[in-house]
Amino acid sequence: MLPGWSELEHNPLVTTHGATSRACGFLLGERPPITNEGCALTSPLAVATLFMPHVGVMMKARKFALLAFICTLSLALDLLSAQEPQHHHDADEKLGTVSFSTSCAPAVQSQFERGVALLHSFEYEVADAQFEEVAKKDPRCAMAYWGQAMTLYHELWNRPSKADLAEGAELLAKARSLKPPTARERDYVLSLSVFYSDTDKLDHNQRADAYAEAMQGVHERNPNDHDAAIFYALSLLASGPDRDPNLTNAKAAVAILNKLYDEQPNHPGIAHYIIHSCDNPAMASLALPAARKYASIAPSSPHAVHMPSHIFARLGLWQDDINSNLAAIRVADSMAARHHMMHHKVHSMDFLEYAYMQIGDDASAKATIEQIAAIRPEQMDHEFENYLLVRQAEGPAKYALERHQWKEALGLQPSAGAPPDVQLITYRGRAVAAGYLHDAVAAQDALKHYDELLEATRKGPRSYIVDGLKNEHQLVQAWAAYAAGNSDDAVRLLRAVADDQDKVGKAETELPAREMLADMLLDLQRPQEALTEYEISLRTDPNRFNGLYGAAQAATQVQRKEKAGTYYTQLLKNCEGMRSDRPELAQAKTRLVSAGGM
Repeated sequence: MLPGWSELEHNPLVTTHGATSRACGFLLGERPPITNEGCALTSPLAVATLFMPHVGVMMKARKFALLAFICTLSLALDLLSAQEPQHHHDADEKLGTVSFSTSCAPAVQSQFERGVALLHSFEYEVADAQFEEVAKKDPRCAMAYWGQAMTLYHELWNRPSKADLAEGAELLAKARSLKPPTARERDYVLSLSVFYSDTDKLDHNQRADAYAEAMQGVHERNPNDHDAAIFYALSLLASGPDRDPNLTNAKAAVAILNKLYDEQPNHPGIAHYIIHSCDNPAMASLALPAARKYASIAPSSPHAVHMPSHIFARLGLWQDDINSNLAAIRVADSMAARHHMMHHKVHSMDFLEYAYMQIGDDASAKATIEQIAAIRPEQMDHEFENYLLVRQAEGPAKYALERHQWKEALGLQPSAGAPPDVQLITYRGRAVAAGYLHDAVAAQDALKHYDELLEATRKGPRSYIVDGLKNEHQLVQAWAAYAAGNSDDAVRLLRAVADDQDKVGKAETELPAREMLADMLLDLQRPQEALTEYEISLRTDPNRFNGLYGAAQAATQVQRKEKAGTYYTQLLKNCEGMRSDRPELAQAKTRLVSAGGM
């Protein structure tokens, strides 16, 4: 239930707009676009009305006319200033097409819409600067403060800090105090106020759910406002139960967005949120048209250029994945002198490393890991410092596990002083490696450290991530059980993780549990079962290097030579042109030659 606007009427901080209008010689309810010392000067008549009390009835006509001329000239300069863009961006900047009407000064409308377009592509820092500029040019534009508050709530990325929550609440209080003149604008302001309210009583998930419910009301009360529908779809993706196997909110969001896609093909939010809605195995293929389109809608946004790779990674389109992220890095580099862009680059490099590994380009993968390792925390925007540490820990672990360099993975050490949730990554990798090596002592040690660090994370500032680590914890337990010889428990635990990933998906650059389960079964001399699991894994995570090679091995062992040849052929096709020393590629070539397939 949205708080009533009337309850804000008696707030001493609220400035009555009508009183200001009357003092400046305007009709009640008229909204002047440009202010000058608290009053709006929109015509010589207004200037005359404003200055009449000060000059008295004896003012000579010449002096009055001169004063009116000076004030009119001042108005003209104000208007020119308001129309002149103060933000620094390229003239050929392309962020997509957004039409978001407001009651703000006409001179700032295009700048406000630029801010909304940036919001829709998650360019939060640049959007914030744009909304701040709008507020400076039109201090009575309530929606400019709404926009600034929106940039503090990164719905699909992370949670606002206490400082961000306080700032957002203050910005929205300012927006409310300006009493937006339209019901639609009041809807937007009050809906977002729900998220920034009662932060001491309601946790993040409760407030996210409340905001989504409020945005549903905004959408229903403004059926012709496409951005209300689009922002409502985004709020659905950021709310609801974590890892819902039915994908209820994702399906509801994409249903809303698909209706608008053909009507507004150049709107950045529609394509962007379709990709996020479908970022799971069951729905990924549905977002391929949007993925092909989004980068061309907003090529000036690093995140927009990167986002298609979420779908490309889900579908095993590795060269598309690589091209998207190389392009995103170029865009980020072009903006780095003016804005914090390193988090965009690190995110794209994570996708690059993973994609390079799938085509056997280990040299490029390693070079990418080294680039991430060389980045210093102070080069990141503060809120992304932990993200950098995660990527720096994950790169070496992933590199060793993907190449089946088990001893290399087992020898990894967490960075000194790294937060507990970052250290977890290293011990997860060590547990997996120990399982493959049947090293019970090392596996138990990794599990012990993992359990201790998980508890420390639960007690730390990022305790909210613990629930999302359930599958990872179970995976570590599975490999520890396998190393100890408890294969039945290991298979059961790993299968449960795999079943969950099949429904809601894994992280795009994470090793699939289903493929690990197939590896485990193959190691247990159960090749037919292993082949079944590999083939399921290749449906949810197609074209993975180890998935194709494992399926070929399992097919060979059960005398399915034609099927094995198909998988070997696909593996070599994916890795064509790579100078790789991966033994799997040499083995694939040998097998195909012996079978007469090359």
